[in-house]
Amino acid sequence: MADRWTGAAADLVRELDETRLVDHHVHGALRDAPSRTAYGDSLNEVDTDPLPPQTNPFDSQIGVAIRAWCAPVLGLERHASADDYWTVRAALSEDEVNRRFLTAAGVSHWLVDTGFRTDDLLSPAALAEAGGGHAVEIVRLESLAEQVVADGVTPSTYAARFRELLERRSLGAVAAKSVLAYRAGFDVDLGRPGDREVEHHVDAWLHRGDPARLADPRLIAFGLHEAADLGLPIQLHVGLGDRDMHLRRSDPLLLTDLLRDPSIARVPVLLLHCYPFEREAGYLAQGFRNVFLDVGLAVNHLGARSAALVARSLELAPFDKVLYSSDACGPSELHFLGARLWRNAMATVLGRFVDDDEWSLDDARRVIGMTARDNAFRAYDRLAEQPG
Repeated sequence: MADRWTGAAADLVRELDETRLVDHHVHGALRDAPSRTAYGDSLNEVDTDPLPPQTNPFDSQIGVAIRAWCAPVLGLERHASADDYWTVRAALSEDEVNRRFLTAAGVSHWLVDTGFRTDDLLSPAALAEAGGGHAVEIVRLESLAEQVVADGVTPSTYAARFRELLERRSLGAVAAKSVLAYRAGFDVDLGRPGDREVEHHVDAWLHRGDPARLADPRLIAFGLHEAADLGLPIQLHVGLGDRDMHLRRSDPLLLTDLLRDPSIARVPVLLLHCYPFEREAGYLAQGFRNVFLDVGLAVNHLGARSAALVARSLELAPFDKVLYSSDACGPSELHFLGARLWRNAMATVLGRFVDDDEWSLDDARRVIGMTARDNAFRAYDRLAEQPG
């Protein structure tokens, strides 16, 4: 692939290809082979319904990128047709598909959110076995709260039971994650609630008749502060997601008061995905010493335009605050594609800086090391305890 690169980018893409990434937010790959319809649905992030029959999911930036970059991993020529791609993929077992793409991703550490689709996705251990490297868990706070309620709890015992479960689950985890953006949005009161207030809100939750889904922002705030008390880095979904969320309410600038809270300021806060708020996230990363960001998920969906996104992530944010993630979930093409497109984008963007004599080649190499690996080890102190 190096022959498509010129100038400094040719040197940088070689360095990037030799650097094993820390994917600091990811989900499992599929356990079983999908139908073509289910596979196509997985390429659309926003629509929560099955795509209509007349829609070709490959007619999108992510679809074209899969045909360009994933096809060779399956032994096809670049830009293979969608039909040829599917024919070859369907002839392979899902284990073989996973082995090829997860290995080709070149990841040393997978930080896996285990709070979503546990029934059809590989566990962290199985993900690491298929792709090499090491996998560690990220605990989703809303899932813990829902487990506490499902196991049977009264309003007066919820706070203690949640603390006990969080402490137990955090022993094997490197971070906590919240999907507050989906459940309530950021324009809510995220100050620490007392136990009496928690009791009141749990009582209301139990009487609403839908205890399977936590959507009360005061109880989500309780979980965030409890995670911070344990010293856990906190990941927050920001921006791009499915249409169940209200995108305008996931602007990270709405988190400013939370970030000013002394208890939250003690732990790293990692803003995930961020598109289309990557510039706002960069502002927060410059303004708060504990704030980090990535542009995962959107890199895949922007495909050939992903270099522009990566460039914006490097505008205002200090370089020691930017991390890599794929946020891949489901088809293992997404785990590979996130890594491939991010490497390409970094080589393109930094190579241009070097060729324009704005940066030295050493500057570019140093920033590659920071964003690909080193910043993750700084943000997640427990990651240093992992091999690799």
